[in-house]
Amino acid sequence: LNMLKRIGAEESGELKAIASGTLPSGKPVIVNADGTVSVVAESSDSVGSPVVYSTGNAQLNRAAFDSSNNKVVFVYQDGANSSYGTVVIGTVSGNSISFGTPVVFASATTYYPSVAFDSSNNKIVVAAGEASGGEGYNAGRARVGTVSGTSISFGTKAAFESGNTQHINGCFD
Repeated sequence: LNMLKRIGAEESGELKAIASGTLPSGKPVIVNADGTVSVVAESSDSVGSPVVYSTGNAQLNRAAFDSSNNKVVFVYQDGANSSYGTVVIGTVSGNSISFGTPVVFASATTYYPSVAFDSSNNKIVVAAGEASGGEGYNAGRARVGTVSGTSISFGTKAAFESGNTQHINGCFD
């Protein structure tokens, strides 16, 4: 109530304002930039149909948005392909999405993949625990990817942990 008092409300909780257009009784209103109030516009946004990006057993899914290419990047453990780490690029158009061909980023059983977008260099970074020979059980590995169209290519993997690496979260600062 104190906030309402400061902006000109009466003790009753009522607020006096100048309308921008006709205000139907009982409808919610918003305060416009010029200080007037108007009826909250209803949205007719619709939700598109579901689209499959992996016909296998996609698990541990994560996503990032590549703002330089206007693409959505999904990373997952592909249970239908020896649990390899896999990435697929999505293109959003209106209320639908289409996907390119999935790309394996780790030819090893991969756990807890993560993905982040580096907006300074316009690159994707994926990381995961990889159970690959001689590197340790679920050793933490990361790769830098470059999106081109609906595909992605990766540089050499880099180790960031030699021990059991789980529940990875990537972010860009």
